[in-house]
Amino acid sequence: LTDHETSERTTSERERESLLHPHFSALSSPDMTSEENNLKADLRFFFMSPCEKYRARCQLPWKLCLQLLKIVLVTTQLVLFGLSNHLVASFKEENSLAFKHLFLKGFQGAREDGNSFAVYNRQDVYDSMFYAINQYLQLHNVTVGNYGYVQDENNLTALTVCKQLYVKSPPVPSENVNRSIIDSRIETAASVLTVSLVFLLYCIGFFRLVQIEISFRLKGIDLQAFQYNELPDCYEFLITITFDNTVHSGIIKIFLDSDAAIQECNDWDISDSLSKSSHYILIFDVFIMLICLMSLILCTRSIILAISLQKRFASFFLRKYNFNVCLSDRLEFLNGWYIMIIISDTMTITGSIMKMEITVKNLTTYDICSILLGTSTLFVWVGVIRYLGYFQKYNVLILTMGVAFPKVLRFCCCAGIIYLGYTFCGWIVLGPYHAKFENLSTVAECLFSLVNGDDMFATFAELQEKSNLLWLFSRLYLYSFISLFIYMILSLFIALIQDTYETIKVSNTFIQNQKVYLFYVTVTRFTSPTAPGVIFLHPFRPLFDIQHPSL
Repeated sequence: LTDHETSERTTSERERESLLHPHFSALSSPDMTSEENNLKADLRFFFMSPCEKYRARCQLPWKLCLQLLKIVLVTTQLVLFGLSNHLVASFKEENSLAFKHLFLKGFQGAREDGNSFAVYNRQDVYDSMFYAINQYLQLHNVTVGNYGYVQDENNLTALTVCKQLYVKSPPVPSENVNRSIIDSRIETAASVLTVSLVFLLYCIGFFRLVQIEISFRLKGIDLQAFQYNELPDCYEFLITITFDNTVHSGIIKIFLDSDAAIQECNDWDISDSLSKSSHYILIFDVFIMLICLMSLILCTRSIILAISLQKRFASFFLRKYNFNVCLSDRLEFLNGWYIMIIISDTMTITGSIMKMEITVKNLTTYDICSILLGTSTLFVWVGVIRYLGYFQKYNVLILTMGVAFPKVLRFCCCAGIIYLGYTFCGWIVLGPYHAKFENLSTVAECLFSLVNGDDMFATFAELQEKSNLLWLFSRLYLYSFISLFIYMILSLFIALIQDTYETIKVSNTFIQNQKVYLFYVTVTRFTSPTAPGVIFLHPFRPLFDIQHPSL
């Protein structure tokens, strides 16, 4: 570009700058100080893409290279941990099912309400309790799994029975009602596996019975880890069988809960192949932590430099033009992608430390580690969109989301109020008669599925027709909700995003109204070793470093 071409500016650009703010009419004057020139050059370079920075000053995009490398490493780490986590979850689930078949008499699978099953007479209660105890005592003869007993400090098997009953009051017969159960206080009687246990079980007193709990501990080991060259996990299962008679409705519900705690396997002689495999995994995790630490330092440095440049820009405006830069213009220096990368790196480093502790069997918090690694991987992959945003044909999604997000947020606040109203109404009215409306979380999930058109007929059909009034209300409730949210609210929601997309699609230029842009858009030469004399007129990029395209 020649000096004459550089100095020429269209009338529309000059008019646009003067209309956006009167303070900037003087900024186009050729009499600019050296400080002003340097500030404009720094601003323009600050808002360049990595490729443009490389062409301008041969500055390698280290953060870009680290992010691309981090995608591969973090995803590989997540896959390896996911396989291990899947083994742990499947082992716990399969053992829980095996315990129900072992210790619950007549178990054929859980019912729809989540209960294993229920008994209705006293003999069935006695049979179920003694069956569970007998199966526990003959465990090695009946099970096909690798289980062992956990003994207490007295070298006895750790099986206990706890019985809860209402405190017995003096009987006061009144209209054939046993008033001895009116006292709401509860007493507890417990016994270990001794002769007194038999007496405790036979002296139940079903009129006062609240619940009976049979609990014991078993040891187990997950041997399938050998197939993936991992160290095995040793488990201690706390199994609790509950006979629930809280309601006193003539039905005693039976539940079995098994809580698995992972423990370190003591006195194990690990083969060399397993030991080497664990060392390789630990080295890989340490390498990922170093990469994330470098990325964290670079992004933190960029944010610090951005804040310094923002203060320099605001100070210059205040000194020369006596004008305070507003908060929205100050926030333009804050790169949201860098903040997301810092959060992602922090979560990856924390999750990697926990994963290393899990690998050496010092920790067993698989769930927390999976949340950290999964969320960090999500942020890493979402961050790739930032670099696609440098290409005008690939950044439509981020542009649409960024522009439509404030409108969508306000729209969702209004729709959410109506949604909550339907949630509370459905729970209080239909909850006692419909399985999908028993609690607030279930109601919210059911209504959300209805908005997406899922399981509509089943929701209508599963309602218990207790009365004509209830049936009529349920129909009005469901029809009004479906009509309102699908045909009106959801359509408006889609139209809101579609309108934003169409606006971006037809716009060939993006009118910048930020004071930062109007300040540095005037021409300033860079001294580029690769392209000497080239003038960089880079338009201002919003918070996520994206540029409105010409589609």
